Amino acid sequence: MLRTLFVDFNAYFASVEQQINPALRGRPVGVVPVMAETSCCIAASYEAKAFGIKTGTSVADAKKLCPEITLIVGRHEVYVDFHHRAVAAVGRIAPVRQVMSIDEMECELTGSWCGREKAVSIAERIKKELINTVGVCMRSSIGIAPNTMLGKLASDMQKPNGLTVLEQADIPAKLLHLKPSAISGVGPRMVQRLERAGIITMADLYAAPRDVLHTLWGGVGGTDMYDKLRGQWYEPRPVVTRTLGHSHVLPPELRNAEGAWNVLNRLTQKAAMRLRKQDFYATGMSVFVKGRRLGDVKSGMQRDTTFCETQDTAFFLHVLAKLWTKPAGQGLILQPMPLAVGLTFFGLVPAAQHTPTLFESNAPTADRSRLSAAVDNINRLYGKNALYYASAHGALDNAPMRIAFTRIPDIETER
Repeated sequence: MLRTLFVDFNAYFASVEQQINPALRGRPVGVVPVMAETSCCIAASYEAKAFGIKTGTSVADAKKLCPEITLIVGRHEVYVDFHHRAVAAVGRIAPVRQVMSIDEMECELTGSWCGREKAVSIAERIKKELINTVGVCMRSSIGIAPNTMLGKLASDMQKPNGLTVLEQADIPAKLLHLKPSAISGVGPRMVQRLERAGIITMADLYAAPRDVLHTLWGGVGGTDMYDKLRGQWYEPRPVVTRTLGHSHVLPPELRNAEGAWNVLNRLTQKAAMRLRKQDFYATGMSVFVKGRRLGDVKSGMQRDTTFCETQDTAFFLHVLAKLWTKPAGQGLILQPMPLAVGLTFFGLVPAAQHTPTLFESNAPTADRSRLSAAVDNINRLYGKNALYYASAHGALDNAPMRIAFTRIPDIETER
């Protein structure tokens, strides 16, 4: 039985840029985080992919592969806006059960929609609605299958602008040409683990007994994988937020100690506002700097610390300063040329479970919750830089919103 209709937008960021600017249509386009030779493409149009350019290709290599490529600094607020328009367009044809990422969503097929003819008709209507209401460049590949995992696999089998149906009778025959790494969540480490167990091909994976997969995945994940591969329907699992953070590739003019420090302060203030918006308290903080040492060798350093439950921006900035100024040899050593910085709050506690500390050690010494709420409200009303702590003054226009693979940014708090 067909239960899922999986929509995957093709070369999403680049397609949005081509939709906005008709002069880019039919031309190779690369989207980058910052305009620098050492940066890399975070998206490439199909015209650029024809030259071998893909996500992760450096700007320098992209120019060598395709001298006529047009490079554009990513405009993530625009991509989020198009995402919401796309979800609305799909939803007018079929209810969207879950949004998987900025360029992926899934609809559940029920009743008469589970038949192949009706499911294909719905997919074609979705494609037409997207073209008519979101834009002619917003092509999508749709996979129709018995469950979400197989629907995603099907959507990847014919790009761009494909439509693939995997019925129960097609499993596993139509999947055996794929590699196990084609499955979402099977990354390099899992591939290595599978290979050590003699599982190299998709046929090997299907032939593996349930208990073997249970062992390889370290528990119920392997049992679930065994069932998913065979088309068993499953519901989405609740998402548990364990960390919250931001990172930023530094533009050339900020690749120095002062620039890295200013951007980290800006990222800390953004992350703190988002922490409060999502009703969490943090009990730990991690800061990293990635850079380039002599001889063009890339390196990175990281420092972590824990503290009592808090969501106070001023306290986080104090922690950042302590991590930044720790003596050399204790972790975060500033690189000669810092290329990227980032921070993560971890040990998150939902506000409903928050317990104030009875002790002052390693905890905020003042309750600034009303001040934080006031600052957040003013910034929501009047813009991201209406009020801010002065330590971020040198990076007010840097560290803009970025889109993570599986999370849609909140424009209100992440600009």
